[in-house]
Amino acid sequence: MSDPLLSYEDALAAYEPVLGLEVHVELNTESKMFCGCSAEFGAAPNTHTCPVCLGLPGSMPAINGKAVESAIRMGLALNCSIAEWCRMSRKNYFYPDMPKDYQTSQYDEPIAYDGYLDIELSDGEVFRVEIERAHMEEDAGKLTHMGGATGRLHGADYSLIDYNRAGVPLIEIVTKPILGAGERAPEIARTYVEAIRDLMRALGVSDVRMNEGSLRCDANVSLKPWGRERLGTRTETKNINSFRSIESAVRYEIQRQAAVLSGGGTIQQCTRNWLEHIGETSFGRSKEEAEDYRYFPEPDLVPIAPSREWVEELRATLPENPGLRRNRLQEVWSFSDAEMRDVVNADALDLVEATVAAGCAAPAARKWWTAELSRRANEAGIGLDEVGVTPVQVAAVQALVEAGTINDKLARQVFDGVIAGEGEPAEVVTRRGLAVVSDDGALGDAVQKAIAANPDVADKIRAGRVQAAGALIGAVMKEMRGQADAGRVREIILEQLS
Repeated sequence: MSDPLLSYEDALAAYEPVLGLEVHVELNTESKMFCGCSAEFGAAPNTHTCPVCLGLPGSMPAINGKAVESAIRMGLALNCSIAEWCRMSRKNYFYPDMPKDYQTSQYDEPIAYDGYLDIELSDGEVFRVEIERAHMEEDAGKLTHMGGATGRLHGADYSLIDYNRAGVPLIEIVTKPILGAGERAPEIARTYVEAIRDLMRALGVSDVRMNEGSLRCDANVSLKPWGRERLGTRTETKNINSFRSIESAVRYEIQRQAAVLSGGGTIQQCTRNWLEHIGETSFGRSKEEAEDYRYFPEPDLVPIAPSREWVEELRATLPENPGLRRNRLQEVWSFSDAEMRDVVNADALDLVEATVAAGCAAPAARKWWTAELSRRANEAGIGLDEVGVTPVQVAAVQALVEAGTINDKLARQVFDGVIAGEGEPAEVVTRRGLAVVSDDGALGDAVQKAIAANPDVADKIRAGRVQAAGALIGAVMKEMRGQADAGRVREIILEQLS
Protein backbone atom coordinates (compact mmCIF):
# COMPACT_ATOMS: atom_id res chain seq x y z
CA MET A 1 0.00 0.00 0.00
CA SER A 2 1.33 3.42 -0.93
CA ASP A 3 2.23 5.90 1.80
CA PRO A 4 0.01 8.97 2.26
CA LEU A 5 1.66 12.11 0.89
CA LEU A 6 1.25 15.77 1.65
CA SER A 7 1.37 18.06 -1.37
CA TYR A 8 4.86 19.38 -2.00
CA GLU A 9 3.70 22.98 -1.52
CA ASP A 10 2.01 22.22 1.83
CA ALA A 11 5.04 20.22 2.98
CA LEU A 12 7.39 23.14 2.28
CA ALA A 13 5.01 25.60 3.93
CA ALA A 14 5.21 23.70 7.22
CA TYR A 15 8.67 22.15 7.25
CA GLU A 16 12.23 22.91 6.24
CA PRO A 17 13.97 20.00 4.49
CA VAL A 18 17.48 19.07 5.58
CA LEU A 19 19.61 16.89 3.32
CA GLY A 20 22.65 14.72 3.82
CA LEU A 21 24.16 13.06 0.79
CA GLU A 22 26.58 10.13 0.79
CA VAL A 23 28.11 9.52 -2.62
CA HIS A 24 30.07 6.31 -3.21
CA VAL A 25 32.65 6.42 -5.99
CA GLU A 26 34.32 3.21 -7.14
CA LEU A 27 37.89 3.89 -8.24
CA ASN A 28 39.19 2.69 -11.59
CA THR A 29 42.37 1.12 -10.22
CA GLU A 30 43.54 -2.07 -11.90
CA SER A 31 43.50 -4.04 -8.65
CA LYS A 32 41.38 -4.12 -5.52
CA MET A 33 41.89 -2.06 -2.38
CA PHE A 34 43.80 -4.61 -0.28
CA CYS A 35 44.82 -7.39 -2.68
CA GLY A 36 46.06 -7.96 -6.22
CA CYS A 37 42.77 -9.22 -7.69
CA SER A 38 41.52 -7.44 -10.79
CA ALA A 39 38.96 -4.71 -10.19
CA GLU A 40 37.66 -4.86 -13.78
CA PHE A 41 33.87 -4.72 -14.15
CA GLY A 42 31.87 -7.39 -15.93
CA ALA A 43 33.88 -10.59 -15.41
CA ALA A 44 32.21 -13.95 -14.81
CA PRO A 45 30.95 -14.21 -11.21
CA ASN A 46 33.51 -15.01 -8.52
CA THR A 47 36.51 -15.11 -10.86
CA HIS A 48 38.26 -12.05 -9.39
CA THR A 49 38.72 -13.35 -5.86
CA CYS A 50 41.54 -14.53 -3.60
CA PRO A 51 42.04 -15.43 0.09
CA VAL A 52 42.44 -11.74 1.03
CA CYS A 53 39.22 -10.37 -0.47
CA LEU A 54 37.35 -13.52 0.63
CA GLY A 55 38.60 -13.01 4.18
CA LEU A 56 40.13 -16.46 4.54
CA PRO A 57 42.10 -17.21 7.73
CA GLY A 58 45.76 -16.22 7.61
CA SER A 59 45.43 -13.83 4.64
CA MET A 60 47.02 -10.39 5.04
CA PRO A 61 45.91 -7.18 3.30
CA ALA A 62 48.16 -4.52 1.77
CA ILE A 63 46.80 -1.10 0.84
CA ASN A 64 46.57 0.00 -2.80
CA GLY A 65 48.87 3.00 -3.26
CA LYS A 66 47.07 4.21 -6.38
CA ALA A 67 43.79 4.26 -4.46
CA VAL A 68 45.39 6.46 -1.79
CA GLU A 69 46.68 8.80 -4.49
CA SER A 70 43.21 9.01 -6.07
CA ALA A 71 41.62 9.67 -2.67
CA ILE A 72 43.99 12.58 -2.03
CA ARG A 73 43.36 14.10 -5.46
CA MET A 74 39.60 13.75 -4.90
CA GLY A 75 39.88 15.41 -1.52
CA LEU A 76 41.87 18.30 -2.95
CA ALA A 77 39.37 18.78 -5.78
CA LEU A 78 36.62 18.95 -3.15
CA ASN A 79 38.53 21.71 -1.30
CA CYS A 80 39.21 19.39 1.65
CA SER A 81 42.07 19.32 4.10
CA ILE A 82 44.24 16.23 3.71
CA ALA A 83 45.10 14.30 6.86
CA GLU A 84 48.75 14.18 7.84
CA TRP A 85 48.09 10.84 9.50
CA CYS A 86 45.12 8.51 9.28
CA ARG A 87 44.33 4.83 9.47
CA MET A 88 41.86 2.19 8.43
CA SER A 89 39.26 0.68 10.76
CA ARG A 90 37.08 -2.40 10.87
CA LYS A 91 33.35 -1.75 10.57
CA ASN A 92 31.69 -4.86 11.94
CA TYR A 93 28.38 -6.15 10.63
CA PHE A 94 27.07 -9.36 9.20
CA TYR A 95 25.80 -9.30 5.64
CA PRO A 96 26.30 -12.04 3.06
CA ASP A 97 27.95 -9.80 0.45
CA MET A 98 30.81 -8.99 2.86
CA PRO A 99 32.66 -12.30 3.27
CA LYS A 100 34.89 -11.13 6.17
CA ASP A 101 31.85 -10.10 8.28
CA TYR A 102 33.45 -6.67 8.55
CA GLN A 103 34.28 -3.87 6.11
CA THR A 104 37.69 -2.23 6.09
CA SER A 105 36.86 1.46 6.09
CA GLN A 106 37.78 4.71 7.87
CA TYR A 107 35.89 5.95 10.91
CA ASP A 108 37.11 8.92 12.92
CA GLU A 109 40.26 9.55 10.86
CA PRO A 110 39.32 10.09 7.21
CA ILE A 111 41.95 10.92 4.64
CA ALA A 112 40.09 14.12 3.58
CA TYR A 113 37.80 16.37 5.61
CA ASP A 114 36.17 19.83 5.85
CA GLY A 115 35.63 20.65 2.19
CA TYR A 116 32.96 22.12 -0.03
CA LEU A 117 31.66 22.02 -3.58
CA ASP A 118 29.94 24.93 -5.31
CA ILE A 119 27.21 23.78 -7.69
CA GLU A 120 25.36 25.78 -10.32
CA LEU A 121 21.58 25.29 -10.43
CA SER A 122 19.38 25.49 -13.51
CA ASP A 123 18.83 29.25 -13.22
CA GLY A 124 22.51 30.04 -12.67
CA GLU A 125 22.31 30.33 -8.87
CA VAL A 126 25.40 28.93 -7.14
CA PHE A 127 24.78 26.84 -4.02
CA ARG A 128 27.59 25.71 -1.73
CA VAL A 129 27.45 22.17 -0.34
CA GLU A 130 29.67 21.70 2.71
CA ILE A 131 31.53 18.36 2.79
CA GLU A 132 32.28 16.68 6.09
CA ARG A 133 34.64 13.97 4.86
CA ALA A 134 35.82 11.76 2.04
CA HIS A 135 37.07 8.44 3.31
CA MET A 136 38.52 5.27 1.82
CA GLU A 137 36.93 1.86 2.11
CA GLU A 138 36.29 -1.33 0.19
CA ASP A 139 33.13 -2.13 -1.72
CA ALA A 140 30.90 -5.08 -0.89
CA GLY A 141 30.00 -7.93 -3.21
CA LYS A 142 26.85 -8.03 -5.30
CA LEU A 143 23.66 -9.88 -4.38
CA THR A 144 21.24 -10.96 -7.09
CA HIS A 145 17.83 -11.89 -5.72
CA MET A 146 16.16 -14.61 -7.77
CA GLY A 147 12.42 -15.04 -8.10
CA GLY A 148 9.77 -12.52 -7.15
CA ALA A 149 8.47 -9.66 -9.24
CA THR A 150 10.80 -6.81 -8.30
CA GLY A 151 14.27 -8.38 -8.16
CA ARG A 152 14.56 -7.33 -4.51
CA LEU A 153 15.09 -9.45 -1.42
CA HIS A 154 11.44 -9.26 -0.40
CA GLY A 155 9.59 -11.94 -2.29
CA ALA A 156 12.71 -13.63 -3.70
CA ASP A 157 13.17 -17.39 -3.56
CA TYR A 158 16.93 -17.28 -3.08
CA SER A 159 19.94 -15.00 -3.64
CA LEU A 160 23.20 -15.42 -5.55
CA ILE A 161 26.43 -13.75 -4.41
CA ASP A 162 29.18 -12.46 -6.70
CA TYR A 163 32.30 -11.51 -4.74
CA ASN A 164 34.10 -9.91 -7.71
CA ARG A 165 33.18 -6.44 -6.43
CA ALA A 166 34.10 -7.25 -2.80
CA GLY A 167 37.26 -5.30 -2.06
CA VAL A 168 37.10 -2.87 -4.99
CA PRO A 169 38.43 0.56 -3.86
CA LEU A 170 35.66 2.92 -2.87
CA ILE A 171 35.63 6.54 -1.73
CA GLU A 172 32.61 7.72 0.23
CA ILE A 173 31.97 11.47 0.12
CA VAL A 174 29.74 12.62 2.98
CA THR A 175 28.20 16.08 3.19
CA LYS A 176 27.47 18.05 6.29
CA PRO A 177 23.74 18.67 6.88
CA ILE A 178 22.55 20.75 3.94
CA LEU A 179 20.41 23.61 5.20
CA GLY A 180 18.83 26.43 3.23
CA ALA A 181 17.83 24.30 0.26
CA GLY A 182 14.10 24.92 0.74
CA GLU A 183 11.90 24.01 -2.20
CA ARG A 184 14.98 23.40 -4.34
CA ALA A 185 16.19 20.51 -2.18
CA PRO A 186 15.46 17.81 -4.82
CA GLU A 187 17.21 19.83 -7.55
CA ILE A 188 20.18 20.53 -5.27
CA ALA A 189 20.54 16.82 -4.49
CA ARG A 190 20.53 15.89 -8.16
CA THR A 191 22.82 18.72 -9.24
CA TYR A 192 25.32 17.93 -6.49
CA VAL A 193 25.65 14.29 -7.52
CA GLU A 194 25.94 15.32 -11.17
CA ALA A 195 28.72 17.73 -10.16
CA ILE A 196 30.50 14.94 -8.27
CA ARG A 197 30.21 12.76 -11.39
CA ASP A 198 31.69 15.46 -13.60
CA LEU A 199 34.51 16.20 -11.16
CA MET A 200 35.48 12.54 -10.72
CA ARG A 201 35.49 12.03 -14.48
CA ALA A 202 37.67 15.12 -14.96
CA LEU A 203 40.09 13.74 -12.35
CA GLY A 204 40.18 10.43 -14.20
CA VAL A 205 39.75 8.41 -10.97
CA SER A 206 36.52 6.60 -11.91
CA ASP A 207 34.25 5.96 -14.87
CA VAL A 208 31.35 7.01 -12.54
CA ARG A 209 28.72 4.96 -14.38
CA MET A 210 25.59 4.76 -12.28
CA ASN A 211 24.22 1.90 -14.37
CA GLU A 212 27.26 -0.20 -13.41
CA GLY A 213 27.30 0.87 -9.76
CA SER A 214 30.57 2.79 -9.87
CA LEU A 215 28.65 5.88 -8.72
CA ARG A 216 25.93 5.44 -6.10
CA CYS A 217 24.13 7.82 -3.79
CA ASP A 218 22.43 7.45 -0.41
CA ALA A 219 20.10 10.37 0.27
CA ASN A 220 19.35 11.34 3.88
CA VAL A 221 16.25 13.49 4.34
CA SER A 222 14.76 14.99 7.49
CA LEU A 223 12.23 17.72 8.17
CA LYS A 224 12.01 20.29 10.92
CA PRO A 225 9.47 23.04 11.53
CA TRP A 226 10.63 26.35 10.14
CA GLY A 227 12.62 28.30 12.73
CA ARG A 228 13.47 25.33 14.93
CA GLU A 229 17.18 24.65 15.46
CA ARG A 230 17.05 20.95 16.32
CA LEU A 231 17.13 18.68 13.28
CA GLY A 232 14.43 16.11 12.67
CA THR A 233 14.82 12.33 12.48
CA ARG A 234 16.30 11.29 9.15
CA THR A 235 15.72 8.47 6.75
CA GLU A 236 18.38 7.18 4.36
CA THR A 237 17.28 6.10 0.90
CA LYS A 238 19.97 3.68 -0.26
CA ASN A 239 21.86 3.12 -3.51
CA ILE A 240 19.86 5.36 -5.83
CA ASN A 241 21.22 4.69 -9.31
CA SER A 242 20.10 7.54 -11.55
CA PHE A 243 20.11 11.32 -11.32
CA ARG A 244 16.39 11.54 -12.01
CA SER A 245 15.74 9.03 -9.21
CA ILE A 246 17.80 11.08 -6.74
CA GLU A 247 15.59 14.09 -7.38
CA SER A 248 12.39 12.03 -7.25
CA ALA A 249 13.36 10.13 -4.09
CA VAL A 250 14.17 13.32 -2.16
CA ARG A 251 10.90 14.91 -3.24
CA TYR A 252 8.95 11.81 -2.28
CA GLU A 253 10.53 11.57 1.17
CA ILE A 254 9.75 15.25 1.85
CA GLN A 255 6.10 14.65 1.01
CA ARG A 256 5.91 11.33 2.90
CA GLN A 257 7.57 12.61 6.07
CA ALA A 258 5.46 15.78 6.02
CA ALA A 259 2.31 13.66 5.89
CA VAL A 260 3.49 11.58 8.88
CA LEU A 261 4.41 14.64 10.96
CA SER A 262 1.26 16.57 10.04
CA GLY A 263 -0.81 13.59 11.13
CA GLY A 264 0.81 13.59 14.56
CA GLY A 265 3.15 10.67 13.86
CA THR A 266 6.90 10.32 14.30
CA ILE A 267 9.59 9.49 11.77
CA GLN A 268 11.42 6.21 12.27
CA GLN A 269 15.16 6.38 11.64
CA CYS A 270 15.63 3.75 8.98
CA THR A 271 16.97 2.95 5.57
CA ARG A 272 14.57 2.99 2.66
CA ASN A 273 14.69 1.58 -0.84
CA TRP A 274 13.78 3.57 -3.95
CA LEU A 275 11.26 1.67 -6.07
CA GLU A 276 11.82 3.08 -9.53
CA HIS A 277 8.88 1.25 -11.13
CA ILE A 278 6.32 2.95 -8.88
CA GLY A 279 8.21 6.11 -7.88
CA GLU A 280 8.09 5.45 -4.13
CA THR A 281 10.38 4.59 -1.23
CA SER A 282 9.80 1.52 0.93
CA PHE A 283 11.03 0.54 4.40
CA GLY A 284 14.40 -1.20 4.44
CA ARG A 285 15.70 -1.73 7.98
CA SER A 286 16.19 0.20 11.20
CA LYS A 287 19.27 2.41 10.80
CA GLU A 288 22.31 1.56 12.88
CA GLU A 289 24.22 4.15 14.85
CA ALA A 290 28.02 4.31 14.69
CA GLU A 291 28.43 2.42 17.96
CA ASP A 292 26.43 -0.50 16.53
CA TYR A 293 29.26 -1.16 14.07
CA ARG A 294 31.87 -1.58 16.86
CA TYR A 295 34.60 0.24 14.97
CA PHE A 296 38.19 -0.43 15.96
CA PRO A 297 41.54 0.25 14.21
CA GLU A 298 42.51 -2.31 11.55
CA PRO A 299 45.45 -4.21 13.14
CA ASP A 300 46.76 -5.63 9.86
CA LEU A 301 47.37 -2.28 8.08
CA VAL A 302 49.88 0.43 8.93
CA PRO A 303 48.67 4.05 9.22
CA ILE A 304 48.74 6.32 6.17
CA ALA A 305 50.85 9.48 6.45
CA PRO A 306 51.04 11.33 3.11
CA SER A 307 53.86 13.85 3.07
CA ARG A 308 52.99 17.50 2.45
CA GLU A 309 55.33 17.48 -0.55
CA TRP A 310 53.40 14.62 -2.15
CA VAL A 311 50.08 16.31 -1.46
CA GLU A 312 51.26 19.48 -3.19
CA GLU A 313 52.57 17.47 -6.14
CA LEU A 314 49.10 15.91 -6.49
CA ARG A 315 47.45 19.32 -6.18
CA ALA A 316 49.40 20.41 -9.25
CA THR A 317 47.75 17.60 -11.26
CA LEU A 318 44.18 18.79 -10.66
CA PRO A 319 42.22 19.55 -13.85
CA GLU A 320 40.17 22.62 -14.62
CA ASN A 321 36.96 22.81 -12.60
CA PRO A 322 34.23 21.16 -14.73
CA GLY A 323 31.76 24.01 -14.21
CA LEU A 324 34.28 26.65 -15.23
CA ARG A 325 35.30 24.50 -18.18
CA ARG A 326 31.69 24.19 -19.38
CA ASN A 327 31.22 27.95 -19.22
CA ARG A 328 34.49 28.54 -21.07
CA LEU A 329 33.67 26.08 -23.85
CA GLN A 330 30.14 27.42 -24.21
CA GLU A 331 31.55 30.89 -24.81
CA VAL A 332 34.23 29.64 -27.23
CA TRP A 333 31.70 27.57 -29.20
CA SER A 334 29.00 30.28 -29.09
CA PHE A 335 26.40 27.74 -27.92
CA SER A 336 23.11 28.87 -26.44
CA ASP A 337 22.19 27.64 -22.95
CA ALA A 338 19.84 25.08 -24.51
CA GLU A 339 22.52 23.81 -26.91
CA MET A 340 25.07 23.44 -24.12
CA ARG A 341 22.47 21.73 -21.94
CA ASP A 342 21.90 19.21 -24.75
CA VAL A 343 25.62 18.46 -24.86
CA VAL A 344 25.86 18.03 -21.09
CA ASN A 345 22.69 15.93 -20.85
CA ALA A 346 23.98 13.65 -23.61
CA ASP A 347 27.24 13.24 -21.66
CA ALA A 348 29.01 14.44 -24.80
CA LEU A 349 31.14 17.36 -23.61
CA ASP A 350 34.47 15.54 -23.80
CA LEU A 351 33.55 13.98 -27.15
CA VAL A 352 32.46 17.27 -28.68
CA GLU A 353 35.63 18.98 -27.45
CA ALA A 354 37.81 16.21 -28.93
CA THR A 355 35.89 16.36 -32.22
CA VAL A 356 36.40 20.13 -32.44
CA ALA A 357 40.10 19.58 -31.69
CA ALA A 358 40.17 17.18 -34.67
CA GLY A 359 39.09 19.99 -36.99
CA CYS A 360 35.29 19.86 -36.91
CA ALA A 361 33.16 22.95 -36.40
CA ALA A 362 31.52 22.98 -32.98
CA PRO A 363 27.87 23.09 -34.24
CA ALA A 364 28.47 20.06 -36.47
CA ALA A 365 30.22 18.16 -33.66
CA ARG A 366 27.31 18.89 -31.34
CA LYS A 367 24.80 17.78 -33.99
CA TRP A 368 26.39 14.38 -34.57
CA TRP A 369 27.04 13.50 -30.94
CA THR A 370 23.79 14.71 -29.40
CA ALA A 371 21.50 13.42 -32.15
CA GLU A 372 22.60 10.59 -34.43
CA LEU A 373 25.25 8.98 -32.22
CA SER A 374 23.35 9.57 -29.00
CA ARG A 375 20.34 7.82 -30.55
CA ARG A 376 22.48 4.82 -31.40
CA ALA A 377 23.93 4.66 -27.89
CA ASN A 378 20.48 4.85 -26.31
CA GLU A 379 19.12 2.11 -28.56
CA ALA A 380 22.05 -0.15 -27.68
CA GLY A 381 21.89 0.70 -23.97
CA ILE A 382 25.56 1.75 -23.87
CA GLY A 383 27.54 4.86 -23.08
CA LEU A 384 28.11 7.40 -25.82
CA ASP A 385 31.85 6.72 -25.65
CA GLU A 386 31.15 3.05 -26.38
CA VAL A 387 29.19 3.58 -29.60
CA GLY A 388 32.16 2.59 -31.79
CA VAL A 389 33.00 5.94 -33.42
CA THR A 390 35.88 8.19 -32.36
CA PRO A 391 35.93 12.00 -32.35
CA VAL A 392 38.52 11.91 -35.16
CA GLN A 393 36.16 9.78 -37.27
CA VAL A 394 33.23 12.11 -36.61
CA ALA A 395 35.38 15.03 -37.78
CA ALA A 396 36.32 13.02 -40.91
CA VAL A 397 32.65 12.33 -41.70
CA GLN A 398 31.81 16.01 -41.36
CA ALA A 399 34.74 16.89 -43.64
CA LEU A 400 33.28 14.58 -46.30
CA VAL A 401 29.91 16.31 -45.92
CA GLU A 402 31.44 19.76 -46.27
CA ALA A 403 33.41 18.65 -49.33
CA GLY A 404 30.17 17.53 -50.97
CA THR A 405 31.34 13.91 -51.15
CA ILE A 406 28.37 12.76 -49.06
CA ASN A 407 25.30 14.37 -47.52
CA ASP A 408 23.88 14.03 -44.02
CA LYS A 409 21.71 11.06 -44.98
CA LEU A 410 24.64 9.19 -46.52
CA ALA A 411 26.77 10.12 -43.49
CA ARG A 412 24.53 7.92 -41.37
CA GLN A 413 25.40 4.98 -43.61
CA VAL A 414 29.07 5.88 -43.26
CA PHE A 415 28.68 5.63 -39.47
CA ASP A 416 27.08 2.20 -40.00
CA GLY A 417 30.18 1.09 -41.85
CA VAL A 418 32.63 2.52 -39.32
CA ILE A 419 30.80 0.82 -36.45
CA ALA A 420 30.74 -2.44 -38.41
CA GLY A 421 34.53 -2.30 -38.69
CA GLU A 422 34.69 -1.57 -42.43
CA GLY A 423 37.43 1.03 -42.03
CA GLU A 424 37.78 4.77 -41.79
CA PRO A 425 34.99 7.02 -43.16
CA ALA A 426 36.62 7.63 -46.57
CA GLU A 427 37.17 3.88 -46.97
CA VAL A 428 33.54 3.16 -46.13
CA VAL A 429 32.38 5.67 -48.74
CA THR A 430 34.46 3.94 -51.39
CA ARG A 431 33.56 0.38 -50.41
CA ARG A 432 29.83 1.08 -50.18
CA GLY A 433 29.70 3.41 -53.16
CA LEU A 434 28.14 6.18 -51.14
CA ALA A 435 29.57 9.24 -52.88
CA VAL A 436 27.06 11.89 -53.91
CA VAL A 437 26.30 11.98 -57.64
CA SER A 438 26.83 15.47 -59.04
CA ASP A 439 27.17 14.56 -62.73
CA ASP A 440 24.68 16.73 -64.67
CA GLY A 441 23.96 13.98 -67.18
CA ALA A 442 22.84 11.44 -64.60
CA LEU A 443 21.01 14.07 -62.58
CA GLY A 444 19.27 15.43 -65.68
CA ASP A 445 17.97 11.98 -66.61
CA ALA A 446 16.61 11.47 -63.10
CA VAL A 447 14.95 14.90 -63.13
CA GLN A 448 13.23 14.16 -66.48
CA LYS A 449 11.85 10.91 -65.04
CA ALA A 450 10.55 12.74 -61.97
CA ILE A 451 8.88 15.43 -64.13
CA ALA A 452 7.24 12.80 -66.34
CA ALA A 453 5.94 10.95 -63.30
CA ASN A 454 4.62 14.11 -61.60
CA PRO A 455 3.13 16.38 -64.32
CA ASP A 456 0.85 18.21 -61.86
CA VAL A 457 3.82 19.21 -59.73
CA ALA A 458 5.72 20.32 -62.84
CA ASP A 459 2.78 22.53 -63.86
CA LYS A 460 2.80 24.24 -60.45
CA ILE A 461 6.50 25.03 -60.82
CA ARG A 462 5.94 26.40 -64.35
CA ALA A 463 3.19 28.60 -62.86
CA GLY A 464 5.71 30.13 -60.48
CA ARG A 465 5.17 28.02 -57.36
CA VAL A 466 8.84 27.25 -56.93
CA GLN A 467 8.37 25.74 -53.47
CA ALA A 468 6.67 22.77 -55.13
CA ALA A 469 10.12 21.69 -56.38
CA GLY A 470 10.62 19.88 -53.09
CA ALA A 471 8.37 17.06 -54.24
CA LEU A 472 10.43 16.52 -57.39
CA ILE A 473 13.69 16.72 -55.44
CA GLY A 474 12.36 14.00 -53.16
CA ALA A 475 11.49 11.83 -56.16
CA VAL A 476 14.97 12.25 -57.63
CA MET A 477 16.63 11.46 -54.30
CA LYS A 478 14.55 8.28 -54.04
CA GLU A 479 15.47 7.29 -57.60
CA MET A 480 19.18 7.78 -56.83
CA ARG A 481 19.08 6.16 -53.37
CA GLY A 482 19.82 9.42 -51.60
CA GLN A 483 23.09 9.96 -53.45
CA ALA A 484 22.08 12.95 -55.53
CA ASP A 485 23.39 16.45 -54.86
CA ALA A 486 20.10 17.98 -53.72
CA GLY A 487 21.22 21.54 -54.42
CA ARG A 488 22.21 20.74 -57.99
CA VAL A 489 18.98 18.73 -58.49
CA ARG A 490 16.96 21.81 -57.55
CA GLU A 491 18.89 23.95 -60.03
CA ILE A 492 18.31 21.44 -62.86
CA ILE A 493 14.58 21.20 -62.09
CA LEU A 494 14.17 24.95 -62.29
CA GLU A 495 16.27 25.11 -65.47
CA GLN A 496 14.15 22.47 -67.20
CA LEU A 497 10.83 24.00 -66.12
CA SER A 498 11.64 27.70 -66.51
